[in-house]
Amino acid sequence: MAGHSYNQFCPIAKACEILEPRWTLLILYEMWSGSSRFNEIRRGVPGMSPTLFSKRLKELEAKGIIARQAVPGSTQHNYIITAIGNELGPIVFALGQWAHKHVEAEVTLECLDAGLLMWNMRRNIDCTAIKSSKTVIQFILSEGHSPTENYWLIVKSGCDVDLCMKEPGFDVDLYVKADLKALTSVWMGLSELQHEIKQQKIVLLGNHQLAQSIDRWMIRSQFAKKA
Repeated sequence: MAGHSYNQFCPIAKACEILEPRWTLLILYEMWSGSSRFNEIRRGVPGMSPTLFSKRLKELEAKGIIARQAVPGSTQHNYIITAIGNELGPIVFALGQWAHKHVEAEVTLECLDAGLLMWNMRRNIDCTAIKSSKTVIQFILSEGHSPTENYWLIVKSGCDVDLCMKEPGFDVDLYVKADLKALTSVWMGLSELQHEIKQQKIVLLGNHQLAQSIDRWMIRSQFAKKA
């Protein structure tokens, strides 16, 4: 990363040389959120080109922030954050909490991404609050005049949650028809779920028990928890 050098001995300058290149912190955040495979991590940073994504991984590996770990019995490998990389965790999360506290909600909600929202919601489902061996929840998301987008969460026993972007062929237990901005706002803790439901920006259709318990199984963003 010589091209990003500040040519200063200051520790802050040296830290910035490692962390400032675009997407670096978002890659690490996605890994801290549980992704370890190449395609998993990339799915959490959908705006990156494959070439740039590969470059950032190599840079982080060269700096000792992440490492590749072989998967036993396979030619594949996982990416893990190293001990020195994990020391950055509290700093990065504090930065996110600062932004959540001080950046206006309307500014935050200018950048909507249905796929990214569902990818993040998927790993925050509390399976213990869903009393079924398999539950299918279809999200029907709309944004202004844009075409409606459909996503399916399939929650299985053992807290296994799959996200499908194509019709999975299973009966749907609950339909969540929502304005994308309203659902994003709720997930980020910027507005209350019941308020958006009363405004009919989020509509729940289907299994009554599942609809009534949505506040228990749909866990909000970790930044919302600390708001």
